[in-house]
Amino acid sequence: MTPDRDKPQAATVLVVDDETNILDLLSAALRMTGFRVHAVTTGRAALAAAASHPPDIVVLDVMLPDLDGYTVARRLREAGNHVPVLFLTSRDAVEDRIAGLVAGGDDYVSKPFSLEEVVLRLRAILRRTAPDEPDDRVFTYADLRLDVDAHTATRAGEEISLSATEFNLLHYLMANAEKVVSKQQIIDRVWTGHAGDGRVVETFISQLRRKIDTRNPPLIHTIRGVGYTLRQSGPQR
Repeated sequence: MTPDRDKPQAATVLVVDDETNILDLLSAALRMTGFRVHAVTTGRAALAAAASHPPDIVVLDVMLPDLDGYTVARRLREAGNHVPVLFLTSRDAVEDRIAGLVAGGDDYVSKPFSLEEVVLRLRAILRRTAPDEPDDRVFTYADLRLDVDAHTATRAGEEISLSATEFNLLHYLMANAEKVVSKQQIIDRVWTGHAGDGRVVETFISQLRRKIDTRNPPLIHTIRGVGYTLRQSGPQR
């Protein structure tokens, strides 16, 4: 694998895996492609490293000897750390992908994996989570407000607690307010087509509704056979 001049500018990756052969190989490959790498072997070490030397992105094994990767991701989110997380796991059922994304993950790579695939996924996540243009920092619709810089969402002035993926999904819906977006469009934008599928989208739309539509009028609507839309009136299911 040769260095790539199109790499993100010196992004720092925290790699967490208790299998030292995978840890060493992945760390070496990431350094070769231009990333700065900090490697640890346990969940607790990952939390400590994320707090003391905040990374730009985390590659996180699900099966760790102390805290599993899902717990690590949840604790990061609970601490207000919205660093993107790419899960590594040998489990690839839809339920496992949903569990990882609900815990706060941004994407999912199944073992065994190619080093090139991990690098491509990392770059895709970093592109997707990169700062928007200045005019796209704050979105408002009805009494809903989303601030990208502060990573906050409010409705009628009341703050809404969102996971990183829920935030990205709401961001996409608000950027396309009153347009209908399909499940595939959501997958391509929120999950870059890798970890998402129809059931994942349905799960996250349902979760977002429970948090957003706690008052009238409901804003997130299902257009049967087409997709979803953010609007103040319309069919909802």
